[in-house]
Amino acid sequence: MPQILFSRTWFHEIWSMIQNVKRPRRLTLNDQWMLMCHKGGNLFSDLSLCYSWKTDYTLQPSLEEVLQDKSCLAAFHTFLQSEFSEENIEFWLACEDFRSTTSTGDLRCKAEEIYREFIQPMASREINVDHHIRENIRKSLEKPNHSCFDEAQKHVYLLMERDSCPRFLLSDAYLCLKCKSKSVWYI
Repeated sequence: MPQILFSRTWFHEIWSMIQNVKRPRRLTLNDQWMLMCHKGGNLFSDLSLCYSWKTDYTLQPSLEEVLQDKSCLAAFHTFLQSEFSEENIEFWLACEDFRSTTSTGDLRCKAEEIYREFIQPMASREINVDHHIRENIRKSLEKPNHSCFDEAQKHVYLLMERDSCPRFLLSDAYLCLKCKSKSVWYI
């Protein structure tokens, strides 16, 4: 196997290339003091320009804010589809639609549809709720009311709040959405 021989000239060529690479350097408090002495300014006024308690970071939105914003909701739904867990958001949305139903005939029809699709064991898009919640919902289907899915909806909301939403807020889908919302288009 051939060996690479380092000659002095080759080593100095590489060393000179490395020296020409500019690296970002953080200014320390001592560097700030030295700059200020050369400018003849006030230490605290100059430091306030460089160092601030304010940052460019904003607080991450809560799940409630994500669900209220249509573009965030669409991105969150797409994110959950990519993780094969979209049944949670779809159940939550179906419950919100169910809650806004006014007709008692439609109420019974929608309740049975939600039960078959999300709650019933071996349903097509079964959500992760315990046996007691399932039984309570099954019993409440005899006389459905607007609150028959509340316990399951709260359970799914807490699952999304603890598990899916934090991952979504760190995902590329949310970061791209956040960057698009900050861009300004001039026409």
